[in-house]
Amino acid sequence: MNMKIAFVGKGGSGKTTLSSLFVRHLAASGAPVVAVDADINQHLGTALGLDDEAAAALPAMGAKLPLIKDYLRGSNPRITSAASMIKTTPPGEGSRLLRLREDNPVYDACARPVELDGGTVRLMVTGSFTEADLGVACYHSKTGAVELCLNHMTDGPDEYLVVDMTAGSDSFASGMFTRFDITFLVAEPTRKGVSVYRQYKEYARDYGVTLKVVGNKVQGQDDIDFLRAEVGDDLLVTVGHSDWVRAMEKGRPPRFDRLEDVNQRSLRALRDAADATYTLRDRERYTRQMVHFHLKNAGSWGNARTGEDLAAQVDPGFVLDERTAGAVSPAAAAGATA
Repeated sequence: MNMKIAFVGKGGSGKTTLSSLFVRHLAASGAPVVAVDADINQHLGTALGLDDEAAAALPAMGAKLPLIKDYLRGSNPRITSAASMIKTTPPGEGSRLLRLREDNPVYDACARPVELDGGTVRLMVTGSFTEADLGVACYHSKTGAVELCLNHMTDGPDEYLVVDMTAGSDSFASGMFTRFDITFLVAEPTRKGVSVYRQYKEYARDYGVTLKVVGNKVQGQDDIDFLRAEVGDDLLVTVGHSDWVRAMEKGRPPRFDRLEDVNQRSLRALRDAADATYTLRDRERYTRQMVHFHLKNAGSWGNARTGEDLAAQVDPGFVLDERTAGAVSPAAAAGATA
């Protein structure tokens, strides 16, 4: 199963730290993992052990968007050109799909291996929001590359895609919040800490988003009681002080198997919760939501920007599920292995 997992939360909640711990946990079990840093503050690379220079050298997905579009377009006759693709363009007959374990031009251009205890993960980053972007772009133009990849990612056995999302409710600027099997919202036991949870819960209510809260920086039972009172059964686990994390933040992490037992148990609970959602995945709804947001974006700005009616890109008979491996045309399949 290919689990698509998002970590969200307000800035400073510990979202990136927890997503990096979860990636390490998965890698230690031998599971194939692709990790994506989609936060405006790019820190997932360093949280996974890269030094500042190596993290800064990671290729930005936003800068590779023309290549990504050209590859994913494949031989889809509904898409007139790669330039006409927008972040919400859905796949159809002839599109190339991404598989987590494979080698392909998108990974060659955008992903880099990161060695962790127990295994190697692929890391991709959207790229930092730079001074050159001020006044001419928004950060969502960079995360659009991630959304396009998520729209074209198909299932494989026992695989995990983990995305460290941008902070707060900015995730709702597009349909990307519906692209995940489960969303872990990291919340501190404070009024501000749970305010993002309320926003997220309200926005996601009509889209069937599976949302679980990870209480972070919890110091005692009073903090747990506070979170339980505020978020109810959505509270999945809590995480407190960690000497291992403190050492990691200093750039000197011990071996991962030395992470405190209580925190190892919390990470196992996250994985169990993610795995449990796979059998509940409604592939037809997943595809319908993809189309819904594409038509919405097409009408609001996409048609005007491209000069085309982007509704024509929708393949009405296409469902992104386990069978879509057979939906790729022979020409597209040949191009994928060339």
